[in-house]
Amino acid sequence: MTNKIPKRIANSVMNSLRGGVVPRIGLEYIAVGRKDEIEALLSDVDMVMSGGASFRFIVGKYGSGKSFLLQTIRNYTMEKNFVVLDADLSPERRLVGNKGQGLATYRELVKNMATRTKPDGGALPLILEKWLSGIQSAVLLEYNLSPDEPEFEAAVNKKVLETLNSLDGMVNGFDFSRMLLLYRSASKDSDEEKKARVLKWFKGEYATKTEVKNELGVNILITDDNWYNYLKLFAGFLVGAGYGGMLVLIDELVNLFKIPHTIARQYNYEKILTMYNDVLQGKAEHIGIIMGGTPQCIEDPHKGIFSYEALKSRLEEGRFAREKGYRDMLSPIIRLAPLSHEELFVLVEKLAMIHGELYDYTVKLKQEDYLCFLQTELSRVGADTKVTPREIIRDFIELLNLSMQNKDTDIRTILGGGNFTFAEDRIGEEAIHQEFADFEL
Repeated sequence: MTNKIPKRIANSVMNSLRGGVVPRIGLEYIAVGRKDEIEALLSDVDMVMSGGASFRFIVGKYGSGKSFLLQTIRNYTMEKNFVVLDADLSPERRLVGNKGQGLATYRELVKNMATRTKPDGGALPLILEKWLSGIQSAVLLEYNLSPDEPEFEAAVNKKVLETLNSLDGMVNGFDFSRMLLLYRSASKDSDEEKKARVLKWFKGEYATKTEVKNELGVNILITDDNWYNYLKLFAGFLVGAGYGGMLVLIDELVNLFKIPHTIARQYNYEKILTMYNDVLQGKAEHIGIIMGGTPQCIEDPHKGIFSYEALKSRLEEGRFAREKGYRDMLSPIIRLAPLSHEELFVLVEKLAMIHGELYDYTVKLKQEDYLCFLQTELSRVGADTKVTPREIIRDFIELLNLSMQNKDTDIRTILGGGNFTFAEDRIGEEAIHQEFADFEL
């Protein structure tokens, strides 16, 4: 059974799931299964916290739980004092593009920058202010100076430069540090307009060097070609500012698979290769990258990531895992296995409890009712390949809605009666009952 859930969160969870999307909050109330996958990703988080980097692909068909797993890790890492950036790719957002699609992805990532205290995104201004506030507090403690003393400003500048020294050896590090110093100067002078312009620069919203020269007096610009360098710089800066590390989540890789032009696709896969190699070769620090996609967009030999031989040779399974059917949770690709029948039972039971909390009624469904629903779902023709947790969740929420609004109608009646006819290629009703018989409810 689930713990009591606040109505605000229950409403968000139900509305999101009903619409077929993953809720940003309340995941802990509906999480089931994925133990091995989560443990593997959490080991990556520990590696990033120790100064390393990680790169993973989460692969599963539509509705299999990719986005749910990404959001679960997102919430966990924020609790570990990480900064999380996430974006879904689309025709307008790629990793590389001749119309600024790569920069559009960077903008989306920075717009969605989130922390524990700002979980819904837009955390960049808060991060910069916290950084400056932390430096001033450190100066007060270390030097025993008050802000009114003339030595205070020199001590603060010294601390700022100490934070930025680690960035100087990185590509575009000098430019990044220069913009942080501009922000520090604007903050000291209480120049809100200048601070807004520097934030605009960090968000990649300047289109031309002329524009940024007129507004900030510099010629540096975040572009479609160099935006990934600035992600690595952000990771280094954030650790210096007191955060545990940075996690980058990029979902919907299928939009790269859908690019019609071969050369354009290859450029995007080359960018993935660059990121992956950075992690393997130790050129990236304090950053974790997770990308989500379908099996087809990864493994298709003509248009998928495996069509790029340099990536295929690095990512595909070895023959022992492939031939023997083992899952290697240390490999760069984590393939989502279907939820077991037991896990689906626990999931629908949790959903029923949340539905009851939200609409103020006592859930009277019995074990047989949950079994009845799951049998109906799992007996569909082609359920092995077509039925996913998303479909099961949406169907069950609809069933709960109908049951609540038709209190005099038995759930078996809504489902179509107690006698079920199973497809010939599926296991029979008796076998399913036996499979669920050992549940510990």
